[in-house]
Amino acid sequence: MIVLFNKPFHVLSQFTGEGDKKTLADYIDISNVYAAGRLDYDSEGLLILTDDGKLQQRIANPKYGKQKQYWVQVEGVPAEKDLERLRKGVKLRDGPTRPARVQLIGQPDVWDRDPPIRQRKHIPTSWLNLSISEGRNRQVRRMTAHIGYPTLRLIRHRVGDWQLDGIEAGGYVIKNR
Repeated sequence: MIVLFNKPFHVLSQFTGEGDKKTLADYIDISNVYAAGRLDYDSEGLLILTDDGKLQQRIANPKYGKQKQYWVQVEGVPAEKDLERLRKGVKLRDGPTRPARVQLIGQPDVWDRDPPIRQRKHIPTSWLNLSISEGRNRQVRRMTAHIGYPTLRLIRHRVGDWQLDGIEAGGYVIKNR
């Protein structure tokens, strides 16, 4: 079984809690499924859960090269030369990243976030469609910060062939393989 879950902002990618933080158990009442990979507490979007340990490994382990596509709202408007740096790979403290696929896009049709992002009055924001095949800790946020455009909102839209389309925040659908 595969569960495609649209993880809301400020929900842990696990079933057990830490203090009063919301967890997957607050949204998903299906036993014996486990997250295939993670999304940070302050990230949103597609989280895949499955009851198949081998499939979980193929999705989560970077050696299988599953593309993960994100919609990233950043502070400022990156120039093409900035995006080219991401396309070539950037050097982070834990080593160089693989090349990313990235382009500027218009604002995607997404749900309102609660609470909304912080915006500065005189600094515009823009959206990127960014795909990577790795999944290091806070990697997308660190990549955009590295080129001078901090991430304000991060939504994972796709993992491999699975995508978020039509799943409301906090909702899920069950897929048979």
